[in-house]
Amino acid sequence: MNRVLLPEGWPRPKGYSNGIEAGGRMVFVAGQIGWAPEGVFVETGFAGQFRQTIENTLAVLAEAGAGPEHIVRMTWYIVDKREYLDALREIGAIWRELIGPHYPAMAVVEVKGLIEDAARIEIETTAVIPA
Repeated sequence: MNRVLLPEGWPRPKGYSNGIEAGGRMVFVAGQIGWAPEGVFVETGFAGQFRQTIENTLAVLAEAGAGPEHIVRMTWYIVDKREYLDALREIGAIWRELIGPHYPAMAVVEVKGLIEDAARIEIETTAVIPA
């Protein structure tokens, strides 16, 4: 079972965990972007690409028998901080719909660009399936 790490006296973070302790079989998901499985961008906006990125991530996890509850770490690469901040309400709704009340350790990093020029976000994910 995974355990959220929250040092004594620290406030609980919103939307992520400071750390996760986990034991079991590890699953590493390569950076997923907001295109459909056929390699075509259906959505051009941040929130739409975020939804597709999470759906892609969950599909890869399912191949290993893992679900959103097994995610222990995510690194998000975004191309525009303002675009990300403007989409937070939509991101939160999509997160609650697809991931639920599970908040892994996360980092969000603004980058100059991604390999696919049309991509607005890329997310790497690590999951641990309990033994």
